[in-house]
Amino acid sequence: MFKNILVIIVIIFSTNALSAQVAEDSELYRTLKQYDSILFNAAFNTCNTDVLEKIFTEDFEFYHDKGGMTIGRESFLKPMKENCAKMDAQQPQPAKRILLEGSLRVYPLYNKGALYGAIQHGVHRFEFLDANKEYQKGDIAKFTHVWIKENNTWKVKRELSYDHQYKPK
Repeated sequence: MFKNILVIIVIIFSTNALSAQVAEDSELYRTLKQYDSILFNAAFNTCNTDVLEKIFTEDFEFYHDKGGMTIGRESFLKPMKENCAKMDAQQPQPAKRILLEGSLRVYPLYNKGALYGAIQHGVHRFEFLDANKEYQKGDIAKFTHVWIKENNTWKVKRELSYDHQYKPK
């Protein structure tokens, strides 16, 4: 009986160790946090769709709890490119995204011991310009990215944006 309990305890701890998030000071965590920043800076601050084209895989899929599903990088980027072309570069961006402190988690994905990808999860807040051109707090939402290493470069293959809730504070 004691031997069976010991085996179960070892299995539980081994499973947790293999699937645990990486430490915030790990290279993988820091790298994907930087990529997260680049991604959302390009999408919200600079409207740089060239950067986004390089960050998303060609078969990128986006799942949004309010906006639906978009299949393919070009399908996802087309409306963004159209909107960015209409924007006045001298005006502030109509929306911004803020990663909530301490919410980011990174879980490595291995195949036969080799790192091939990672799951990144976090919580972010969106702010939008009002009629007075002042940012107002909007939704808080969760996001999950599946990052894949392609030719030694990290790219987003799948993105989920969900649990959007309006929380003005």
